[in-house]
Amino acid sequence: MVETKTNHKRLPKTRILQRAIFIFIGAVLMATGLEIFLVPNSVIDGGITGISIMLAHIFGLPLGVFIFILNLPFFYLGYKQIGKTFALSTICGIIVLSFFTSLFYPIPAFTDDILLATIFGGMILGVGVGLVIRYGGALDGTEILAIVVNKKIPFSVGEIVMFMNIFILGAAGFVFSWDRAMYSILAYVIAAKTIDTVVDGLEQSKSVWVISEKNREIGEAILSRLGRGVTYLEGEGAYSGDNTKVVFCVITRLEESKLISVIDDIDPSAFLAIADIAEVRGGRFKKKAIH
Repeated sequence: MVETKTNHKRLPKTRILQRAIFIFIGAVLMATGLEIFLVPNSVIDGGITGISIMLAHIFGLPLGVFIFILNLPFFYLGYKQIGKTFALSTICGIIVLSFFTSLFYPIPAFTDDILLATIFGGMILGVGVGLVIRYGGALDGTEILAIVVNKKIPFSVGEIVMFMNIFILGAAGFVFSWDRAMYSILAYVIAAKTIDTVVDGLEQSKSVWVISEKNREIGEAILSRLGRGVTYLEGEGAYSGDNTKVVFCVITRLEESKLISVIDDIDPSAFLAIADIAEVRGGRFKKKAIH
């Protein structure tokens, strides 16, 4: 019997250090959003964190205790189903989060204005969670559970998380009050949008499809004025039967306004379709220098 060895490529030490630093910062930011803004004003977050906030309120114990205990089973689940690196990143983030929520527990709320606390607490929490997700971890077991359950039922991870959070955020109405439950939903929406921005970044990619009789001019303008490569695709109108070229390119969302302006300058009647792209790999997407 021949014994074989599998060589796993290790991450560079700088990458490991970078990941550790940003997960630490993300966990501290989440703890700040919770204990300095949301929790003192009886506003909760979704997921395991939301359940922990309600239990901490009922039993009068520090929030960090419940966050750590309730997330432990999901850490084990993440280790088994997703991988060792993810699990270690997650447990480190949860330990930091639990420690700092306990440390911030006696600190009074930054503001007593419920709306300001909801908005800024949701934003700070969202930045924290987004950083941790971007660098390969998680701070709440709900997402881990959703990833595992997603393999067995015909719903997306986002739909599963939303379904669970409807019950968790709704429960805040019984534990606190219904106006606090509504503020909790607002904080959750703000945090979710902030997470998307942090994870995707301002450089989120978009695909662009342009149909115009001046396709060559538009393609050359995109290449020269935006520095983006273009591809010409052969197309045929279903109604007219005319052959035409479709201009295809990938841009960042910061370049969207400029692209629209470029196309309007050449052909205001051009057909333009723009869609979000989850990920771009390979090819020559890197922007060319414009001289």
